[in-house]
Amino acid sequence: MTEETPGFDEKPDVPSDAAPEDAAQAESADKAGSAPAGDVPDVALQAQLDQVRTALNERTTDLQRLQAEYQNYRRRVERDRITVKEIAAANLLSELLPTLDDVGRAREHGELVGGFKSVAESLETVVAKLGLQQFGKEGEPFDPTIHEALMHSYAPDVTETTCVAILQPGYRIGERTIRPARVAVAEPQPGAQGTKSGSDDDAKGAKASDEESGGPEEG
Repeated sequence: MTEETPGFDEKPDVPSDAAPEDAAQAESADKAGSAPAGDVPDVALQAQLDQVRTALNERTTDLQRLQAEYQNYRRRVERDRITVKEIAAANLLSELLPTLDDVGRAREHGELVGGFKSVAESLETVVAKLGLQQFGKEGEPFDPTIHEALMHSYAPDVTETTCVAILQPGYRIGERTIRPARVAVAEPQPGAQGTKSGSDDDAKGAKASDEESGGPEEG
């Protein structure tokens, strides 16, 4: 009875008459057969995983594009809704402007009293809630985009075209002008600036001449 030597690996059986090359091939085949299956990468599984990742990226891009389109659609709908609301309110309030003008004139003449005053104030409160804003003040620069000049004059105390009187106030809703402010404007007096400059120059020249001659002559 023979004893096995510990730690000694058995080699595959090779016929005694086999060539050394055959013995090497048999040993290599035995090692290949005993290698773990996990050491060999699964090419098919990796390719399938790449396809899934590509499809996921495409679906994510499509979802992001749909979200952006939906947000743009919501903003466009909200903008159109506000525009339609402003147009409807402007059409309604345009019909009330003559009444508001009558209320303003009555207030200026001290005739806004009693029940008429309560009705007028209620009307002004309602139109303000609808977004109606009054504009136009005396002394502000003339702006042709929001002012309509009905009267024109010259004044020596203005340096630019100025609204000197508000004949009818202007009204707007948001950025939409319903009616421009109808005003009387005044422009600087023609030649006033040049005359003033000339007078200053003459005074300076006279002063220089007096200094050169030792002062003004005494009588």
